[in-house]
Amino acid sequence: MGGDDILDIEQRQDRIIREFKVFDDWMDKYKHIIQLGTQLKPLSPENKNDSNLVKGCQSQVWLVASYDHGQVKFEADSDAAITKGLVALVVRLYTNQSPEQILKTQPRFIHEIGMTEHLSPTRANGLASMVKQMKIYAMAFASKHTN
Repeated sequence: MGGDDILDIEQRQDRIIREFKVFDDWMDKYKHIIQLGTQLKPLSPENKNDSNLVKGCQSQVWLVASYDHGQVKFEADSDAAITKGLVALVVRLYTNQSPEQILKTQPRFIHEIGMTEHLSPTRANGLASMVKQMKIYAMAFASKHTN
């Protein structure tokens, strides 16, 4: 994941898409997603609470957002390996971006790497819930810091 901090949000999406193009089959893509989850820094136990749980996920997913110098920073964790990898991907896309960038950027990489066809409906719904929660945080930070 190193080096993503200097990329803008669309460059991050393109990097993720290129990263997944090297895999020929979905078993390898799933292994890569799980590997990405292992690289996610674990949340502190005090952040694994009900108020940080993402609603709509079958697995437990905790998402924490903070705002610093015009950028939203996300931290996340999950109790399921693939789900942790999925949340790692969207954290990678949206963290250290402005609220406005987060709000206007859809995670097109999900469709472009073929994830929409290969995720179970419950995982796809969970992923959509994660993205929705990140956009809610971005909206809150945008309104709080423009008034």
